[in-house]
Amino acid sequence: MNIVIREYKDTDYDACRALWGELSQHHADIYEDPSIAGNDPGMGFDEYMGRVDRCFTCVAEREIKVVGLAGLLTTHEMSEGGEIEPVIVTASLRNNGIGTKLVEHVVNEAKKRGVRFLRIRPVARNIRAISLYVRLGFDLLGHVDLFQDLNSTSDRNWKPGIIIHGQELKY
Repeated sequence: MNIVIREYKDTDYDACRALWGELSQHHADIYEDPSIAGNDPGMGFDEYMGRVDRCFTCVAEREIKVVGLAGLLTTHEMSEGGEIEPVIVTASLRNNGIGTKLVEHVVNEAKKRGVRFLRIRPVARNIRAISLYVRLGFDLLGHVDLFQDLNSTSDRNWKPGIIIHGQELKY
């Protein structure tokens, strides 16, 4: 499979917004919560493009069609740090090495920019993504994001099974 990784162009907008919608739907599916995708699943892409900490965005292209998206966020507050956000590959082409190429491309860009610590924050139930990122060297745990579901009528089914420092957490 011939994949080209290149910088994002304005003409990629519609394809990237559709990819963001696919990611939103994937999260809704793995959490069994349709509200995650919302009425406009691609809206998150518009918010992402407006972020002041977005410094680099690239796409994966196959046969002149955009099939993946990744980005790098950095700010003065992060000092020597950066974050890979997002990483998206169209559902029909996942598990073909495209995500690996995108992440490696962004890691190289971060190195060029002098980033020392690079983080990536997949959702807890995205087991395939977590496995990929660990395989690519993201094996240091810097933060744990704990929260409560305050909606007493929530239909979301939280799964047990994560243990950190002897504490069992749900995801």
